Amino acid sequence: MNAAAGGLRLESVAVWLGPRLLVPPLDLAIPPGTAATLMGPSGSGKSSLLAHICGTLPPPLRAEGTIRLNDRPLAGLAPEDRRVGILFQDDLLFPHLSVGRNLAFALPRAVKGRERRRRVEAALAESGLEGFYGRDPATLSGGQRSRAALMRTLLAEPLALLLDEPFSRLDGPLRARLRALVFDHARRRGLPTLLVTHDPDDADAAGGPVIMLPDTQNGV
Repeated sequence: MNAAAGGLRLESVAVWLGPRLLVPPLDLAIPPGTAATLMGPSGSGKSSLLAHICGTLPPPLRAEGTIRLNDRPLAGLAPEDRRVGILFQDDLLFPHLSVGRNLAFALPRAVKGRERRRRVEAALAESGLEGFYGRDPATLSGGQRSRAALMRTLLAEPLALLLDEPFSRLDGPLRARLRALVFDHARRRGLPTLLVTHDPDDADAAGGPVIMLPDTQNGV
C-alpha cells in the first residue's frame, strides 16, 4: 500500500470566492511519508484548499494552479479517481452499517469475497478494535469512532492523506494517542499528508513544514 515516489505537489495553487482571493498562490511539495501543516485564522480558506485537492470545491469558489500526486496532475479527475483520503472533525460513520461494514464500504471494488472480510478484520486489529466487526457505531466511544474512521480511510488505499482538524474534538491523552496513530500510519504507508489545524501541538506532532495562511477576512 506504499505510495509511489513523487508525493503531493501544489504549484501556484490559489482559491478565490468571486473576485476575492482567499488563499494566495501557494507552492508546496510534500514528499511521501511527510506531514505538512496548514495554519491560519478561521476563514482563511484552509478547508477550501483541502476541498480543491479532493475535487469537491463547491461553487462559487474556484481555484487556480496545478496539483500533482505522484507526478500525476489531478485536474479534471473525479474525486473518486484522485486517490486522496480525507479525515474530518466528524467521523462520518454510517449509522445503519456495523463497524465492520463501514470499513468494508471503503475497500476497492477489485477486492472480493473472503479477502474483504480479512482486510477489515486486520484493520480493526491494527487499530485496537479487534472483535468490533458487528458492533453498532452508536456504541463506540469518541476515540473508537475516530480510529474506525481512520482505518476506513486507509482501506480505500489513498496515495495522499488530508486531515481537516480531525483531532479538534478530542481532549488530552486521547488526542495525543490519535495523533500518534494517524501520523504513524501515514509514515509507514509513505503517504504525503496535509494537516489543517489551529493547534500548535498538532503541528509539532506532524513534524513537517508549517505554512501560515494570512487572514483574508470573512473567508470560507
